Amino acid sequence: HVQLVESGGGSVEAGGSLKLSCTTSGFAYSTYCMGWFRQRPGKGREGVATIDSDGTPSYADFVKGRFAISRDNAKNTVYLQMNSLKPEDTAMYYCAADTLPARVLITTPWHSGYWGQGTQVTVSS
Repeated sequence: HVQLVESGGGSVEAGGSLKLSCTTSGFAYSTYCMGWFRQRPGKGREGVATIDSDGTPSYADFVKGRFAISRDNAKNTVYLQMNSLKPEDTAMYYCAADTLPARVLITTPWHSGYWGQGTQVTVSS
């Protein structure tokens, strides 16, 4: 069965870094677009970064220059390197897989693809 398991979340101070990982199984990972979404306290889910099967990324404006998404098709894993973290980045971060293109998936937080259970990121000021 399909599994997406996030790891790497935690608590950091503003300006710090974290690297999230999402290890997957049960579907044709290398052919799927992968993405990271987040849900901040009291807010709706939003796209953070997505990456096509060929490695082409898309980013939300609020993370450009700070976050980087990458994928390792040999390990069926997608990563999110988060630098210069801000308190407003505090959220539950979810990994997702879909057949939509990255530039579409990032604006579609309600898509019906595969989802992980999330990992909490907390940034203190």
